[in-house]
Amino acid sequence: MNLLQIAAEEKMNPLVPPMPELIIGLVAFFIVFGLLAKKLLPTINKVLEERHAAIEGGMEKAEAAQIEAEETLQQYKEQLAEAQREANRLREKAREEGELLKAELRAEGQRQRDEIIAAGHTQLVADQKAAALSLRQDVGRLATDLAGKLVGESLEDHARQSRVIDRFLDELEAKATADATTEAAR
Repeated sequence: MNLLQIAAEEKMNPLVPPMPELIIGLVAFFIVFGLLAKKLLPTINKVLEERHAAIEGGMEKAEAAQIEAEETLQQYKEQLAEAQREANRLREKAREEGELLKAELRAEGQRQRDEIIAAGHTQLVADQKAAALSLRQDVGRLATDLAGKLVGESLEDHARQSRVIDRFLDELEAKATADATTEAAR
């Protein structure tokens, strides 16, 4: 019974397949494996290589784009620095032009002031001469009237009146000049 039981148990073991099924299964497995290796594996390898190439190409493109971006940034920085230098140059030029304009305006103001002062001095001298002439005439007339009252006769003769007035005023001016010279000498 031992052998029969062992043989019966072997026939009954569901985990061990019968030998002809095992051989047919192995042959079918190798046929499917061979077909997959011949047809499917090259396609899979091709897709993987394409994906790898796309990834590598994308990385190369990204690196190239990054290098281009850095170059563009550098150019932008150079242009910005140039613009700042230009702005500084224009600001300095404007400052210099402002200083020049300020100096010109000062010179023009000084010139106008000098002209006004000169015109004022000229006017003052003219007014002084006119006042002196008017004063001389008024003093002469008063002196003539006073002299006429003292003498008791009219000194209405114009030529005589002018000579008396001129002599009187010349004496006054000579006396004033002599007093001023004496004061200056002290």
